[in-house]
Amino acid sequence: MAIKQKLLVISFLLLSMKMYGQITVYESDISNVGDIVYQYSESPTSPFSVGSSGLNQNWDFSGVGNGTYTSSLLFINPIGSPYESQYPNTNLCLQDGGTYSYYNKTSTGLFLHGIGDTLFNSPALYLPLPLTYGLDVSDGPIVIIEESINGPFLSSYIPDSVVSILTGGTANRADEALIKITNTTDFLVDASGSITTDLGTFDVLRLKTTIYTDSELDVLCEDTLTGQTLWVTNVPFSSIPALASFSNTDIEYKYQWITDDDLVSFLICEAVVDLNDNIENLSLQTFVSPSSSAIESNKDMFRVFPNPANNFTTIEVLSNDKVLVQLFDVFGNIIMNSSLQNTTKLNVSSFNSGIYYLTLSTKGSSVVRKLIVN
Repeated sequence: MAIKQKLLVISFLLLSMKMYGQITVYESDISNVGDIVYQYSESPTSPFSVGSSGLNQNWDFSGVGNGTYTSSLLFINPIGSPYESQYPNTNLCLQDGGTYSYYNKTSTGLFLHGIGDTLFNSPALYLPLPLTYGLDVSDGPIVIIEESINGPFLSSYIPDSVVSILTGGTANRADEALIKITNTTDFLVDASGSITTDLGTFDVLRLKTTIYTDSELDVLCEDTLTGQTLWVTNVPFSSIPALASFSNTDIEYKYQWITDDDLVSFLICEAVVDLNDNIENLSLQTFVSPSSSAIESNKDMFRVFPNPANNFTTIEVLSNDKVLVQLFDVFGNIIMNSSLQNTTKLNVSSFNSGIYYLTLSTKGSSVVRKLIVN
């Protein structure tokens, strides 16, 4: 009897450990150079919810969206990318269409250094690491952008008539504007459990992120008759017609469901919400790259074969739509940029052996796949 009781106790402890054991997301779980993530976003019409905080939660986002690819996220080496010279201290670049974001991935976090040619004054913490249930950290306040603006661009945004209003008629031209953007971000891993999407079911941590953005605008105004100048500080965006839709202070709330499962990318789902946790936009990872040599998008739009390729690979367009074909190397350099409407053979015999990325797009949707050249 004592042995049976002991076995029952051990079984109960093992079950408890399984129930309450939580995953930890490390640097090695975050996307690397060469990874591709397929994602679609929408404002869901069905009553999907971000759920509750706490342990052992279950989220079901299966059936969200129409399955159409809206973006292909390509992780490339910053070296060889369009803005590499501005980001010598980064080791990861995210190409999302024509936008390039630059990160430094370390054991303590994923840090965003800038977007395109906009280099941040200070790197912003995008994701703290390692992620564990209950993690609660804050980054900032840090000034990420501090720039001086002048010339025709400034005149188009702050015309003479607006300057007259800002200065009560004592000046009529904007000579210079200083913009300073300060960010503070709070991170809280407030829940853990499992999430179900069309990809399957995965163990996840839920990261709640709150981003506070403060924008200060100071304008140097001049009276062109007397040459007198004065600074108008803390100008509200609402007083400038071109900026009226923006606010000097902004708060963004979002939830991210993050996994350590190597079958998918670390970010399974992201929900941007309002103050009351109502979902405004939902983005989900949609597709795990298949091992099949055939590539399909939007239900038989095209095929690419063979893959891996030795001398030639064939792009077969299976619809009447024109398909934009772009081929990138691992550094993000465009090797091919062409529009097709029929079957064509691509000669890869002169290519170096390795991995390339083939982007095929039509009617606002696209898919990216690895193309291996032997």
